[in-house]
Amino acid sequence: MKSFTYEKAQSPAEAAAAAARIPDARFIAGGTNLLDLMKLEVETPAHLIDVNGLALDRLEPLPDGGLRVGALVRNTDLAADARVRRDYPVLARALLAGASGQLRNKATTAGNLLQRTRCPYFYDTNQPCNKRVPGSGCSALEGFSRPLALIGVSRTCIASHPSDMAVAMRLLDAGVETVKADGSRRVIPIADFHRLPGDTPQHESALAPGELVTAVSLPPPLGGKHYYRKVRDRASYAFALVSVAAVVQPDGSGRVALGGVAPRPWRLESAEAALPLGARAVTEQLLAGATPTQQNAFKIPLVQRTLSAVLAEAKG
Repeated sequence: MKSFTYEKAQSPAEAAAAAARIPDARFIAGGTNLLDLMKLEVETPAHLIDVNGLALDRLEPLPDGGLRVGALVRNTDLAADARVRRDYPVLARALLAGASGQLRNKATTAGNLLQRTRCPYFYDTNQPCNKRVPGSGCSALEGFSRPLALIGVSRTCIASHPSDMAVAMRLLDAGVETVKADGSRRVIPIADFHRLPGDTPQHESALAPGELVTAVSLPPPLGGKHYYRKVRDRASYAFALVSVAAVVQPDGSGRVALGGVAPRPWRLESAEAALPLGARAVTEQLLAGATPTQQNAFKIPLVQRTLSAVLAEAKG
């Protein structure tokens, strides 16, 4: 691990200003992803800004009936909260499907949204990776691609987004609250928060330099039956090959978002009108235009079968 400097921020605005002012600065909270990347020298920040003391660890009701989740709320606390379990059970289930209990105790809401891909070539500094070193090439295109993305990809990157929580947040239409380096604040719709790779796969979110996530706002509860089904190679401590987050209403309508298949949580609202027609119709629309590799083409029927299981359970 390379040497770095360190400071504890006193306010969100101060943290954002410091990150914009100091080259190669990073925020750190739980550190469950960043510290691993630093040990491997995938990330080599010159300066760490500790945001743990910023009182962003609260869950607060919103006037419209929604819920504000502070950026530093730990995954364990969020999944266990009575309001989340009652009103947003898909979120609680997605959180419990991720990582291990020890990691959930440290991992934060903002950190979970911003965790980086687990593509093996991103983690291997001996291999070309456009996300790690722009312009160096994508080793996965001709290499091991079984766990990687098949839709929303580009000629520069086929890495998949790893978060379970973010898939549920996309399903719920959450908003990401931030503060910029100049102290101004904004709310980024979750649909616009994660970027597709295009020609710049190193830019993974809509955050500006130095911008700090302060909270995630959940809209009023959707009702209906909530599901999060994750298919993985082993029962625990594994990232999704395919995951399906769904809310199904009594009349058969609802919402669907996918994990494990794209560079960001994957949801197409236009495809949800096909839910009453069954899993095959929805999958055809959700994955229209997919460009799978020979190794990950199995994910297309796997999405259909997983969604079919969810819809069958919804029907009782």
